[in-house]
Amino acid sequence: MNVISLIRAKSTVAYLEENCTVRQGLEKLRAHGFTAIPVIREDGSYAGSISEGDFLWHLLKTGGDMYKQESYKISAIIRPDWNPPAHINVTLDQLLDRILSQNFIPMVDDRNLFIGIITRQDVIRYFATKKA
Repeated sequence: MNVISLIRAKSTVAYLEENCTVRQGLEKLRAHGFTAIPVIREDGSYAGSISEGDFLWHLLKTGGDMYKQESYKISAIIRPDWNPPAHINVTLDQLLDRILSQNFIPMVDDRNLFIGIITRQDVIRYFATKKA
C-alpha cells in the first residue's frame, strides 16, 4: 500500500511559518482548534511542529501578555526534534508505529519539503474501509 493516498495536501492543511510571531501562531492554533500544528521554513522545508504546551511554557516564561508576543518568533520556541517528519516512501508498518503516539505525521518529499500530513483519523478510516 502506498501511503501517498493518505496524505492531506499542504494546500488543505493549516501550518505556521517559522518567521511568524508567537501571537499569530496562538491565534491560528485557536482558530482551527488544534492542539499541535506543523511549522515550515521560508523555503518550504519542514522545521518542526509546535504544541499548545510549547506555547504555554513560552507564555509562562515571558509573562503571558499577548501584545508582548508580537516580539517573539515561532522559530524561537519550536522543538525541532518533536514530531519528526516521515519521508514520502515510508512503509505502512512504519507509519502505524508512529501514528499510535501522534495525532498527525508531517510528510516530506525527497528535498525535505513539507507536502502535507497524515492524520490518525486518515489511517483508521483506511483500515475501516479496507476491512468492509
